[in-house]
Amino acid sequence: MSTASSDLAIAVQGVTKRYGDFTAVNDLSFEVRCGELFAMLGPNGAGKTTTIRMILDILKPDTGSIEILGGSISEKTKDRIGYLPEERGLYRNVPVIQVLTYLGQLKGMTRSDATNRAVSLLDQFDLGENQKHKVSELSKGMQQKVQIIGTILHKPDLIIIDEPFSGLDPVNTQLIKDMLYQMNSEGVTIIMSTHVMQQIEEMAGRLVMIDRGMRVLYGGVEEVRQRYAKNAVIVEGNGDWHALEGVRMVEPNENGRGMMLHLADGVTPDDIMARMAANTAYHVRRFELAVPSLTEIFIQVAGGSRANGGANHQGR
Repeated sequence: MSTASSDLAIAVQGVTKRYGDFTAVNDLSFEVRCGELFAMLGPNGAGKTTTIRMILDILKPDTGSIEILGGSISEKTKDRIGYLPEERGLYRNVPVIQVLTYLGQLKGMTRSDATNRAVSLLDQFDLGENQKHKVSELSKGMQQKVQIIGTILHKPDLIIIDEPFSGLDPVNTQLIKDMLYQMNSEGVTIIMSTHVMQQIEEMAGRLVMIDRGMRVLYGGVEEVRQRYAKNAVIVEGNGDWHALEGVRMVEPNENGRGMMLHLADGVTPDDIMARMAANTAYHVRRFELAVPSLTEIFIQVAGGSRANGGANHQGR
């Protein structure tokens, strides 16, 4: 009997997957809420793809349980899922419209409905003139857009996408982002796996990071960033930052904008802000906490995990 909460799209509980003596996924647990845009990240070989394949019932876990869209996965459940794997796979010598119609029929659509929706999406993705071209005749970016159309053609309730922006120029990257935002606003749950940390910061609400098959970070994107915040602030303006009481070190900010003020023990950003406001010698145009990027956290956590021999940090 299902124990999954009705507000969860995916519940992974204590899942382990081994290949002989190699453990690809080790006692992994996380949840994805219905209607959220959730990120899965980790270094190459971390276990992300194995985890996704277990969620989709392509692989069976050795131990643990996975519930998806309210229960155990079934063929009916699979028709509610759209999956874009990192390893692309389109029939190269078949016209685009025929490939998409076939993919739609595999998900339970009628031939006419699949064709009509495919034509509409091809127009939306600026591929209308290419619908009768063979896949092999398209550029890499065009093929990527066709793959994405095939993923969303049947209007899934859950989308799992692995490196969705691979091969896309900035214009088409934004087109895909806007499409994902629109679907998410309509209640579609989206799980995105990508190595581009900036896209996760921009798009995702929560994340799980896997390294050596184990969960090392888990929670809200901003919550995770705040957790790794330095006791420092970034300022732009005029004044002698070295002379400010409570500042122990001053250095240029990494992106070249402003200065980073490292604070002494026991000194808070509020203390520094108050001292600047009380002193007319300081004119501040920008003041913010020195919160690290996900890229910095990724390097710190993944590197630390490997240095410790893969110790499981199991972030909140």
